[in-house]
Amino acid sequence: MISETTPLLEALEKKFDAINQKTETHLEGLLWSKPITYWDYIQTDALLNLQTQRTVLPDEMVFIMYHQVNELLFKMILWEIKQICHVAQPSTTMFTDKLMRISRYFDMLTTSFDIMGDGMEVEQYMKFRNTLTPASGFQSAQYRLIEFSSTDLINLIDYRFRATIDRNTPYSHAFEHLYWQAAGKDYHTGEKSYLIQEFERKYKDEFLRYMEEYNTINIWQKFKQLPSEDQSNPELVKAMRHYDTTVNITWVMGHYNAARKYIESGQGTGEATGGSDWKKYMHPRYQRRIFFPELWSEEELKNWGENC
Repeated sequence: MISETTPLLEALEKKFDAINQKTETHLEGLLWSKPITYWDYIQTDALLNLQTQRTVLPDEMVFIMYHQVNELLFKMILWEIKQICHVAQPSTTMFTDKLMRISRYFDMLTTSFDIMGDGMEVEQYMKFRNTLTPASGFQSAQYRLIEFSSTDLINLIDYRFRATIDRNTPYSHAFEHLYWQAAGKDYHTGEKSYLIQEFERKYKDEFLRYMEEYNTINIWQKFKQLPSEDQSNPELVKAMRHYDTTVNITWVMGHYNAARKYIESGQGTGEATGGSDWKKYMHPRYQRRIFFPELWSEEELKNWGENC
């Protein structure tokens, strides 16, 4: 037994010496630590107590948990993106593997819309949704971070203003012309809705930092930093295109169709809870969000989202 534990003790000594710690102190700490359990490790009790209904309608609980699951998946996606973007020179294999992980998470998000589309009674939803106004899924900050870290900022700018914005444009100015800004502004006055004012009050500073941080290390920029032969790697190009369509067409349309079922049910005003023009905001053929336009043909770009 001693001969088996000696290499482990030597490895521990080396580990703790590197950070100026005493091995004996850490080993003694193990004497008093309690065994880990599944519920402690996963924090099950805390997780299952994060759902707070605003109404007495049972299907509101489905709505809450569904969106919380979405946010957890967004966090998983950002975790993978950070690993790609913060590696000095990611290998083609690593790059492809991470992209496919991310796409699988979005595939889960896409198929999960059946929970929304078929998992709630229209009558119940149209009642409890009124208690959510002016909150909106539009206000998912993690989704915006995913966009900022996936592509060059110009690809997230409203088409009407792209010619006036370049890499020398201040981030604060570019921020005001992001494609989703239009969904939160009054077309006649140009004033921002309460929906977007609160969103910016909470997250604008973080967004600006993220825009700057990922300006040169977003997924597209990391792809362009790979050797030319790697950029032509069929599996990698396939992974990039799959990610682009999964995020900007497949997932968006899953969300769009689920929303349409309820909003166009005839049991409400036909407006999104945040008051946005949800059809033009969400449908790919209007916003034409494309992370990697250089990987698509002119014909594919022209017909982006048209067959949805």
